[in-house]
Amino acid sequence: MTLPRRSHPRPLDIAQGRIDLTHGGGGRAMQQLVEELFVAAFDNEALNQRNDQAAFDVPAGRMVMTTDGYVISPLFFPGGDIGSLAVHGTVNDVAMAGARPLSLSAGFIIEEGFPLADLKRIVDSMARASKEAGVPVVTGDTKVVEKGKGDGVFITTAGIGVVPPGVSISGDRARPGDAILVSGTMGDHGVAVMSQRESLGFESAILSDSAALHTLVAEMVAAVPDIHVLRDPTRGGLASTLNEIAAQAGVGMALKETAIPVKAEVRGACELLGLDPLYVANEGKLICVCKPEDSEALLAVMRAHRLGRDAALIGHCREDSHHFVQMETAMGGNRVVDWLAGEQLPRIC
Repeated sequence: MTLPRRSHPRPLDIAQGRIDLTHGGGGRAMQQLVEELFVAAFDNEALNQRNDQAAFDVPAGRMVMTTDGYVISPLFFPGGDIGSLAVHGTVNDVAMAGARPLSLSAGFIIEEGFPLADLKRIVDSMARASKEAGVPVVTGDTKVVEKGKGDGVFITTAGIGVVPPGVSISGDRARPGDAILVSGTMGDHGVAVMSQRESLGFESAILSDSAALHTLVAEMVAAVPDIHVLRDPTRGGLASTLNEIAAQAGVGMALKETAIPVKAEVRGACELLGLDPLYVANEGKLICVCKPEDSEALLAVMRAHRLGRDAALIGHCREDSHHFVQMETAMGGNRVVDWLAGEQLPRIC
C-alpha cells in the first residue's frame, strides 16, 4: 500500500490574505498561523518549547501577577498600536508594585476577514515592544470569531514579576503629608487616540505616550526603596486614579493646577472637545506618592530618565474624612476633582 504524500502548505499570503475560521479551528491552518506569525515574531526559549504553558525559573521575592484586555479603537494611532500598548500596559501594571517584570502571555481574539498584513503589523509591533522591554511573551492563545462578532482584533495579556525584598508599594500606604508626583505631561495618549476617531475629526501632532515604565521604576526604587504608592493613570486619567488612591488609603489630597504638566496641544484639543485633560488616559506616565522628604531625590531620578523628564510635584496628601481630592485652580479658586462619571470616550486602551 502506498501512502499519500503529505502536502506542505504554501506560506501565508501576508500581503493579500485574510483571517478565516480555519485559523482558529485547531488544525493545520491554525498551526501555520501560529508558527509563521506568532512564534516567528516572539521567538524565545520558553515559547519555542511549543507547550500549552511555559516553564521558567524565577528569582527569589514576592510574586506579582496582573491581567488586562485591550480593545482600543482605532487599532493603530500616532505613537503606537494595540500590540505595543498591550505590552506596555501589562509591564506597567507589574512595575507599579515595584516589581521587575519577568514574562507575559498574550491571547488574541481575531475577527474573520481581518487582514493578515494588519495582524502581522500588530504582532511585529508587540514583539518589538517585548524585546525592547526585555520581557518575553512566553505563551499565548489564538481564537477566531465570525465576521460581525468582533471588531478586528482584541488582545488579552497577563504578566508576572518579582518584588525585591524590602519593597512594599501599595495604594493603601498613602499618608497625610505625603508628596504627590507625576512623571510627565497628562493626557497625551487619550488625545492621540481621539485624533484618529472619524466621528471627532480633528488634527493633532500629539503622539501617544505609550511606553514601558519598569526601568524608570527600578531607578526610583533603587534611590528610595520606601516609596508608598505607584500607579499608572490610564482610563479615567489623573483625576480618577488619585480618587482611587485617596479612597484606598483613607486620605484627602490637595493639588495645584499650575503644577500639573499638560502640553498646550493637549489642552487645546481638550478645550475643543469639551474635555478635562485631568480625566484623559495616559499609557506611559506614573503617579508616585512618597514621604515629603523623599520627593526631591525622586524628582531628580525621574528627570534624569528619558521617561520622566517632565516630572513634577503636583500636591500633597492630607487628613480628610471624606477623602476628597481638591485642587487650587489657576485662577486662585478651589474645586473638587471628583471621580469620572461614566466614560469620556470608550475603548481608549
